[in-house]
Amino acid sequence: MTDVKHMKWWGWGIEGVGFHFEDKPAFAPFVQKAVALDVRTPPVPPLAFDELTIAPSRISPTFEAELAAIVGEENATTDAMERVVHTYGKSIRDLLRIRRNEIARVPDIVVYPGDEWDVQQIVDAAVAAGAVIIPFGGGSNIAGSLEPLPDEQRTIVSLDLGRLDRVLEIDEGSGLARIQAGAQGPSIEEQLNAKGWTMGHFPDSFTHSTVGGWVATRSSGMQSDKYGDIADICRGLRMVRPGAIVELRPLPSTSTGPSVREMILGSEGRLGVITEVTVQVHRQPAVREVQAYFFPNWKAGLAAMHEISESDAAPSITRVSDARESGFSLATAKESKGVSGTAQKVLFSVLKRRGWNLDDMCLSFIGFEGSESHVSYEKKLVGAIVKKHGGIGVGKGPGALYDQKKFDTPYLRDFLLDRGAAADVSETAAPWSRLQEVYDSTVAAANKAYEALGVHGWIMCHLSHSYHSGACLYFTFAFVHGDDPIAQYEVVKFSIQQAFQDAGGTLSHHHGVGVEHSPWMEQDISPAGVALMQGLFDAADPGQQFNPGKVLGAQVTAEDVAELVAKAPRAAEVPAS
Repeated sequence: MTDVKHMKWWGWGIEGVGFHFEDKPAFAPFVQKAVALDVRTPPVPPLAFDELTIAPSRISPTFEAELAAIVGEENATTDAMERVVHTYGKSIRDLLRIRRNEIARVPDIVVYPGDEWDVQQIVDAAVAAGAVIIPFGGGSNIAGSLEPLPDEQRTIVSLDLGRLDRVLEIDEGSGLARIQAGAQGPSIEEQLNAKGWTMGHFPDSFTHSTVGGWVATRSSGMQSDKYGDIADICRGLRMVRPGAIVELRPLPSTSTGPSVREMILGSEGRLGVITEVTVQVHRQPAVREVQAYFFPNWKAGLAAMHEISESDAAPSITRVSDARESGFSLATAKESKGVSGTAQKVLFSVLKRRGWNLDDMCLSFIGFEGSESHVSYEKKLVGAIVKKHGGIGVGKGPGALYDQKKFDTPYLRDFLLDRGAAADVSETAAPWSRLQEVYDSTVAAANKAYEALGVHGWIMCHLSHSYHSGACLYFTFAFVHGDDPIAQYEVVKFSIQQAFQDAGGTLSHHHGVGVEHSPWMEQDISPAGVALMQGLFDAADPGQQFNPGKVLGAQVTAEDVAELVAKAPRAAEVPAS
């Protein structure tokens, strides 16, 4: 059996790692207030794997033998666990279905190619056999980009790129690196750092996602303000198609008609299998630090981030949380003792004397990278802007903690699911002039959905990924669900997504489309835009064999969403379990 490692089948991350609140004294009362959940309630763990209902593989012995001959018998498997691992990503809808034993369709075989030639042979064999091909990277997607269509009758091949995990070459003169598509974030940085380089791409899913997956979903990282989104970082690539390979050289800029590179970015496996990506890399900075700041309120924090984006400063991170998320961040901190605990109490006392309402206070993290003199210069510029907007700097300590824990938050979702609560995220981007409206509309829409459901829900937000013309708003929402959690989840999720559209935002900034966000594509890029995209997919894949059903699907209108909310299954009407 292949030695490619995967996340646990029922949740995020690796076995034995999870969220714990015992050393966080403010967490339990915070959750009780936010969603009326007592986290001390004994958890209900997921089903045991042998309790799942898993349909047998439908692959024919002949086709199975053909694929095994390509990759080797140890790298082709119909094992039930492997097939389930490759069925879903890690969205809340995915995790709820796994926990409820709702697995409509699983891949029939998982194959692990060892190189690009293996991929080409697999693709050609699958196309000839009339099979479906779903590329698989780290399995971290939360937009439904991996799941097979539930009524798919054809053989489904999950093509796992996990063995293609090397940095092949670094062009030091150009600052470019060729990387195999299955390489995950930690492995990429380890290989680059060993030679003094960094890619600078750190999405929330960094520890369990791949460069091929980043390109396929138009990913963005926490330090995108400096290094760019993956669309900026990806300069060239190779993608296997039936009988051919698309090769895009890493040129700095071209004028060669409509961009094929842009067509492939965000295509989610609908056009072929990405096998290699050439990315921009940078010398590791001499200094890297994350400073923390407090703002008196959300409006002040937004205004400061906007001004920083227009200034001569170019931080790597510009992030500010609203008051609710700031409260959450403080609640998940370990108890401060000794000097640090005293300093925090003194600071909060000083802010109160200045007239701050601590319930409105917003926490911000701003990252700086470069030479010592450059970082010092940028910190002065940012410090002056923060002060202008009523903010105050609180040093590197909280920023260092944020830097250490930034990839741990997804574990909290499993913790809440064990206790009957669902927590998920939706993110958007909008022009600076529309951000406050998008924020207000989204919070109002979520609260209206909670009211319709009859639940005590929570929504919080942070701004990240600043651009010249606008920024990303990243919302987290949670509530205690009843016996039909997916139906209740959809009421909240659809309300939030529709609010994005109504207020001038996009359906997703960096999580991709999949099936979760595809209903808003016509609203987002216009019906004519969808028709153009559908024409591309139809021409490139007339047999609908490459990850069918993703990106484009049945559309919704604002009226459809309003009707969904009006018919929401209220908590009181949901039978007790």
